[in-house]
Amino acid sequence: MAALLHYIVFLSALVQGSESSIETLKRFVLKGENVRLHVQGYAKLNNIEDLKWTFKKSHTLVKYSNESSTVKVYTKYQGRIEFSEANFSLVLKNLQEGDSGLYDAGVSGEENKDVAKYQISVQERVVTPVLTVNSVSSINGNCNVTVTCRGQNTSVTSSCNSSTCSQVGGESRGAETSTVPLLSVYVAGGFIICNHSNQISWAPNMKEIETICASNSKPERDEENQNYKVGIIIFIIIIIFVGCVLIAWQKLNKGYKEDSINTDYATVRTPGNSHVGGEEQESPGPGPTTPTIYSEVGLPQPQLCELPTMVGDGNHLLHN
Repeated sequence: MAALLHYIVFLSALVQGSESSIETLKRFVLKGENVRLHVQGYAKLNNIEDLKWTFKKSHTLVKYSNESSTVKVYTKYQGRIEFSEANFSLVLKNLQEGDSGLYDAGVSGEENKDVAKYQISVQERVVTPVLTVNSVSSINGNCNVTVTCRGQNTSVTSSCNSSTCSQVGGESRGAETSTVPLLSVYVAGGFIICNHSNQISWAPNMKEIETICASNSKPERDEENQNYKVGIIIFIIIIIFVGCVLIAWQKLNKGYKEDSINTDYATVRTPGNSHVGGEEQESPGPGPTTPTIYSEVGLPQPQLCELPTMVGDGNHLLHN
């Protein structure tokens, strides 16, 4: 009977303790922003001597004295916090990652107890992830794409088709309940989407499945087109080469003909230079020129006028 009584007392104390305990509230805050911490049921806090907000149970941020209505902000946190005497709330300003941790408010006086608890997690805004296509394959006409999504200190590789994605090589590092950003890869609207997120921000990156699969078949067409283009270029080069050879041959042949004609003109025999026996006379050098019609006929010579002579005696003259 005594043992049963002790057991009932123990349970009562346990229930009372659980009822008086304060729930720790979690808050995720973007780096550089502010957050306000409230004291629930502050209106019922009567007969208290003072109230303190502490960080990690070891650093006092501010102390409020109820009797004197004075507020003391400790040096390290001056300019970084704001305290409200009306409702005992606390504003934390310009939070940084080092400000993450447990914040609690406690009162002392007739009864010492905690009246507020907050677990603060300060996070940076996530960056857009990098989505890389590792390989593309076709099985029974279905296009399968393997991609890797990389974020801040985490990555995940997935195999995707037109409807679903399945993770490759274990689970992604990072979970929604942790402070590590989470990466998730899925298919929606014909796109492979990689979403990089934490509790306060998210950033997606996506690639269209149809475009990825089409680009996989493009290299084969490109190779065929490249071979065709190379063949055309080689054919054109051959045509140009043959044309150049023909033009050069024609010019060379024309040069031989002109030399032959010049030689014929140089070896024409003139009457004054012909040799008996039909031997060819080399083209003479400087000397007498070949007779022309003017040199043979000559220029007209002036005619002398003959005066008539007079004969006869002194009385009669006769023209002769």
